[in-house]
This record gives sequence, structure tokens and C-alpha cells, in this order.
Amino acid sequence: MSPIDVTEISRQALYIMMLVSGPLMFLALLVGVAIALVQALTQIQEMTLTFVPKLFVLFIAILILSPFMYGLLSDFMDEIYNNIGLPPI
Repeated sequence: MSPIDVTEISRQALYIMMLVSGPLMFLALLVGVAIALVQALTQIQEMTLTFVPKLFVLFIAILILSPFMYGLLSDFMDEIYNNIGLPPI
């Protein structure tokens, strides 16, 4: 395996990591900003208030997005396995 191949696999891995984690991070950011806005408007300064809504939203998002995430990771792993040169499972 040449350094170019390793670099390409690393680039693909980082891209897939962004595709898998990006939607979850974006949803957590949106929920955090919305709750921070509500806290600023109502002057409720409770530090733990953001955790429960974020956990709930992320749990629902993972349930909805898990087929998409599994498909991406499975395809990437199949490609890596095929590049190794071993016989298929």
C-alpha cells in the first residue's frame, strides 16, 4: 500500500466522520442555542437545563439517522476490506 493510498483512505475516513457526526452536532448546536436564548429571555440561569432537551433530540436523531449512518460506515468498511485484498466474507 503506497502513501497515496493511505492518504486517500484517511481523507475518506475524515469525510465519512463528518457526514456521520455532522447532523448530530448541528442538532445539538441548534437546541443549545434555542435553550440559551430562552434562558437569556427568562433570566433562568440553570446550567443543567440544556442537557435533557439535547439528550432527547439526539436520541430521536440517532433513531432516525441510524440507517443512514450504518450505510455510510458499512460501505466504507466494505471498500477498505476490498482494498486489503482478502477474500470476501
